[in-house]
Amino acid sequence: MNHTDIQSSEKQILFNFFNQVHSISNQNFEPIAKICKKKTYKKNEIILDLGQIETKTSLVLKGVVHQYVIVDGNLCTIDFSLAGMSYNCFTSYVENSPSNQIQEALTDVEIIYIEKSDAERLLLENHDFCYIYTKLYEQVHLEREKRSLVLQYKNAYKKFELFLLSIAKSEDFLKEVPQKLIANYLSLTPETYSRVKKKYLKKT
Repeated sequence: MNHTDIQSSEKQILFNFFNQVHSISNQNFEPIAKICKKKTYKKNEIILDLGQIETKTSLVLKGVVHQYVIVDGNLCTIDFSLAGMSYNCFTSYVENSPSNQIQEALTDVEIIYIEKSDAERLLLENHDFCYIYTKLYEQVHLEREKRSLVLQYKNAYKKFELFLLSIAKSEDFLKEVPQKLIANYLSLTPETYSRVKKKYLKKT
């Protein structure tokens, strides 16, 4: 793991990312850019472990972050974060409590992050940042809610179909995430997942 100040090219990526959410001037963006840091992780490196406290909100620049819990000895996927997606362990972040999830780099990963103390100060000082920050959290929790609804379906084919139709990054997941982990994400066995995926793609 290595962390540095963000460079001009990364600053531009962050500026473009924010502007996709809400228009922001260079004047209001500069205070945000100054507090952002960059971290890199090697494939399979743990980003946040059980019991650690989440202190940052991160944006993935490159690679895939896997968020999961261990229940009765079994890995249960919570989410994946790909390039252009923000993430954190929300409960730990808000409550300042030990994390009950693990964040792992599925590939070599680069992230830009903002520490909670800096974010909270800017939320009071910078209206544009406050609005963008709120909208980003809305997006994350909207996707989580959609996934929760998908998982209510017992029919495996319907579950896979709704995953593709309702989850914004589903097609990117199929390209970038190991298929056995997508099966886990949908609470399907790898065999069932492979069967319904093949059946669905054959129809489309």
